[in-house]
Amino acid sequence: RRLWTSRALLADQFENDNRKAEPQQSTHEENDEEYEKNIKLKILGASLKFVPDMGWSKQAISAGAESIGYPGVIHGLFPKGSAALVEYFYSMCNRELNEILEKETDSSSSQKTPEQQVRDAVEIRLRMVVPYKKNWPQAMAIMSLPPNVPTALANLLTLVDDICYYAGDRSVDINWYTRRMILATIYKATELYMLQDKSEDHKETWLFLERRLKDILQIQTMLSNSVKPDEALNRVTETASAVFITVD
Repeated sequence: RRLWTSRALLADQFENDNRKAEPQQSTHEENDEEYEKNIKLKILGASLKFVPDMGWSKQAISAGAESIGYPGVIHGLFPKGSAALVEYFYSMCNRELNEILEKETDSSSSQKTPEQQVRDAVEIRLRMVVPYKKNWPQAMAIMSLPPNVPTALANLLTLVDDICYYAGDRSVDINWYTRRMILATIYKATELYMLQDKSEDHKETWLFLERRLKDILQIQTMLSNSVKPDEALNRVTETASAVFITVD
């Protein structure tokens, strides 16, 4: 799971960002680095409440810093600027979802089917975006910039892997990869649909999600009937592409 989710990539990028923000000649004790990291996390956490009005911006980070007693110019601690705030939010939401799924898995009272678990997990995760829906296109645009794509992809792959894992997927063949690829596609398609959905409580979005998740069952059937792995992968790719244009 480590290779697929790129957790190592996320950790390495965070460390690289810290090194870029520090003079090369300076050295820091481990406790100093941990202290700085904690300050950054506090500032980013405090900045989220300013996003609805200021967007995913350095201004929001400055306002967040000032709200907890730090000078606004401290946003210089974040060389990636607004991308650091988006990455923090995405990682925070992924961790929260992971904790929810872990608790549900440990609960013997859960009688959900794997399909229901996947559907509910995607809805829970997308609902975390709803308070920032107005500004979410800006966040998506920021993370689509070339320097931010690796982290954005790693976060998405971590998300879908956690969902599949806690839904009981322990496959070790090509299905392991294809299920996650398809779920990532469905998640992004539903995310885009939600941004345009004006129905009450986004009920049209959740119906769209349910229709798209039915594709997974169809894909599983196709994979089981496919003789050659490359043929199966081609069918998966075609179905994944169709998700983006099938909105009925």
